[in-house]
Amino acid sequence: MFDSHVAIRLDHAVSLVNALTDGAARGRDYTAPRGAELPAAVDAAMPHTGSASLPRAVDEAQAERLAGTARRMREVFRAVQEGELDAAAEAVNHLLRDTAARPRLDRVEGAGEDGGGVWHLHFHGANDSFASGVGASCATALALVVGGGLAGRLGVCQAERCDRVYADTSRNAARQFCSTACQNRTKAAAFRARKNR
Repeated sequence: MFDSHVAIRLDHAVSLVNALTDGAARGRDYTAPRGAELPAAVDAAMPHTGSASLPRAVDEAQAERLAGTARRMREVFRAVQEGELDAAAEAVNHLLRDTAARPRLDRVEGAGEDGGGVWHLHFHGANDSFASGVGASCATALALVVGGGLAGRLGVCQAERCDRVYADTSRNAARQFCSTACQNRTKAAAFRARKNR
């Protein structure tokens, strides 16, 4: 379904959208961090990101840029959820253009079975900033999903008072919630409603 590289980038897109955009989360209003709080929010959303090809340097300006990208990525999830595939594709195309996404192979020295190095596919330029590289990688992952006939794997939580997003990696593609907590909350509310009839 998704190769490991795309799955990681989709996970980053989901984490950034959920951490950096306003809305509702698990039954409560959610206000995304702003200003000086943004770099820590990016760190929390993407704890293990950074490499020789994309050094991690998240200052307030980089975090603001990622927050803007997250708001635009949310539009892709929303459009898919509402069955507006053309709007989702258009939003992805804008993200690809604005993040200057472009595939390239970079050699990672010391990796591989013989330790001599391997080639890895990246979707950003060699000298891009962290925010540009992450944005380009997430945009490309969304493009592969929407353009690869897997758009239905992107969703917005169906729990009441929650609009967090998810990428469904299950075998049966039946996911409807951003988390087990929202799924359990919904089941408990349905049980209470049946009991009170």
